[in-house]
Amino acid sequence: MSIWWSLHLRRDAASVPLARRLLLGTMETAGVDPDISYDLSVALSEACANAVEHGGDAACGGTSEAYRVTAYLDGEKCRIEVADAGPGFPAVAAAHARPAARPASSDAEHGRGLCLIQELADHVHFGNKPGRGGAVVSFDKILKWRKNAPLVAV
Repeated sequence: MSIWWSLHLRRDAASVPLARRLLLGTMETAGVDPDISYDLSVALSEACANAVEHGGDAACGGTSEAYRVTAYLDGEKCRIEVADAGPGFPAVAAAHARPAARPASSDAEHGRGLCLIQELADHVHFGNKPGRGGAVVSFDKILKWRKNAPLVAV
């Protein structure tokens, strides 16, 4: 079984729950275990929130209006990628494929997203788009299935 979708979303806070609901609906329809679906939906929400907040085109004064979300459910794995048109990660961080994601305090309202993504996913990559710039956050997780799931990989 293979399912994939891609969204081109406005950099608006309302786009975050839209992406999350689409992912949850896809996972529920496919028969993915709800705990796995929840973890991936939280990680996606964090990546989208970062794209909304930081994903503006620095060359155009931070006015880029869109970002892209792509999700692949392929076999026993789900991979999600969120790409924006912002300034990207600092060169040192991108070269090591991991920005300095320092845990924020538990009551902090900002600065926890990248750490949450790392905790919730099995594999995470932070990088920059070649050429035009922008950040790319991709992460994947091994799927578990509900009993009698309709679209289980064979």
